[in-house]
Amino acid sequence: MFKLTTFRKIVLLLFLLLLPILVLYSVSTNTSTEVVRKQIETTNLNQLTFLMNQLDTNIEQLSMFPVLLSYDPYIREFLDRRPPLEFDARNAEYRIIEKLSLQSVSNGWKNDLTVIIPREKRAISSNIFLLESDQDMTGPIYTRWTYSLEEAGGKTERYFVHEIGEPAKAECKEAAQAVFRVRFTTANMTAMLDAYKNGKNNDPFLYVPGEQPVLNGTSSAEKAEQLIGLLEGELDKEPETGQRLVELGGEQHLVSYVKSRQLGWYLVDYTPYQSVITPITEQRNFFYVIIGLLLVLAVGASFLLYRNVQRPLGKLIGSVQRIKRGDYSARIDYLAKNEFDYLIFQFNEMSDQIQLLIEDVYAEKLRSREATLKQLQSQINPHFLYNSLFFIINSAEMNDRQAVVEMSQNLAEYYRYATRVENQSVALEDELELVRNYLMIQNLRMGRVQFEIDVPEKMLDLELPRLILQPIVENAIVHGVEKSPEGGMITITGKQDDRYNMIFVQDDGPGMEPQRLRDLQAELAQPMSEEVGCGTWNVHRRLQYRFGGQSGLVFEQLPMGGLCVTIKWTRSDV
Repeated sequence: MFKLTTFRKIVLLLFLLLLPILVLYSVSTNTSTEVVRKQIETTNLNQLTFLMNQLDTNIEQLSMFPVLLSYDPYIREFLDRRPPLEFDARNAEYRIIEKLSLQSVSNGWKNDLTVIIPREKRAISSNIFLLESDQDMTGPIYTRWTYSLEEAGGKTERYFVHEIGEPAKAECKEAAQAVFRVRFTTANMTAMLDAYKNGKNNDPFLYVPGEQPVLNGTSSAEKAEQLIGLLEGELDKEPETGQRLVELGGEQHLVSYVKSRQLGWYLVDYTPYQSVITPITEQRNFFYVIIGLLLVLAVGASFLLYRNVQRPLGKLIGSVQRIKRGDYSARIDYLAKNEFDYLIFQFNEMSDQIQLLIEDVYAEKLRSREATLKQLQSQINPHFLYNSLFFIINSAEMNDRQAVVEMSQNLAEYYRYATRVENQSVALEDELELVRNYLMIQNLRMGRVQFEIDVPEKMLDLELPRLILQPIVENAIVHGVEKSPEGGMITITGKQDDRYNMIFVQDDGPGMEPQRLRDLQAELAQPMSEEVGCGTWNVHRRLQYRFGGQSGLVFEQLPMGGLCVTIKWTRSDV
């Protein structure tokens, strides 16, 4: 027999309220959907047109550079009346190079400005690394922007070149007194395409029939080639600006194109058609969500929802929140007299099982963590011990009694502390004494390790896990001091603020690149790896397990070079 439960009543009521609203909305929005879609397509085309105008403006500005150079008085004087003395000629040439460089950087695009003197087989350029070639001294003068390739160091560079000759009627370089050339790489265009593409689901590129296209930095070359095959021979028949739908990879794409008035190339952009109409779909879905929420609020005001759903649901939510806060003893003692009775019963059973499971897992984690800490302490670096013993042997052979005594005392104190596993919490003062012994040993071995320890006296009695400082100091020596032939300085300081205790371990070594620092900080949150290292990762995790919050390690590049590692843990006295 069909039973009309509380939830079925609510669902039926929602359906009856929602159905006429949905019908009304569908009818009213169908007429506006097409208008919005066309507006989005027009916006895409306008954005592409704006990008092309920016590109043409830059190219137009670059086109004027050779003209400006041809009228420059210094360049005219250099070409017409060459200084007779070599020294004066060199100074005049340096002045021209300076002018070319200033003119080149006045444009936002990276470009080369060159004055070519074909009869003398010479070229003066803003690019000091530009090598002269026979191609620069012979051949036609490119009075229009020309796309060219250049081999340099086994690498092919693509350029756009524009030239004017002196005299203006000269058609080839051999007949010209001078040629003024401006040239820029396609990397400038790629950068503009990347900036335009940023955050969008499109793939713009520049194309002209018969030439290799200029793609953006993340472009799909395969899709671009397919699209070029579809557009080959058709763009010249179309208007200079337009849009069309094409089938690409089994999916419809909206293709927008604009023709450059400076280069004659086409700026083509294509995007999956579904992404064009996504805003319309999102707007419709948003309306559905709002209507649904309004209906839920209206129904929530009824007595039926309050009596049969709201109260038991509130009990469930309250108990779930108590469990979320860590109170696993939360139970529900409410009798709903409907379907919630079964849910409440199952919730209480689930809470019992969770509480037992959490207690078992927590106890096992404590045992596992204790075993891990003792194992890590027992993994003492044998090379450190061998090197120290060899130092003692060599010092004894050289009758250096003082060095033998100092090394033996520091080594004994160091291993006496490091091998003690019965107490896992120690005072900061004991940790600093271990570090002092370790640094004395390293100084005796290498003779170029200096250190300074300055921790406020009020912090010396703070308790923290054993062997927290030594791995960080060891990393500072290995990656900072040992890489410098002159040695270096290790500085250990302490500080407290309103929330944290902090120990700073600084070295004056080469430090790290900013990106490597960010990667290293992120890797601390990942499982242990060879890149992070056992010691650093273990110190970070032990601080988090013990003190919680934002406790752990923080890496920072020092302004004057070197690295600062901050060991911080939450204060227990605030």
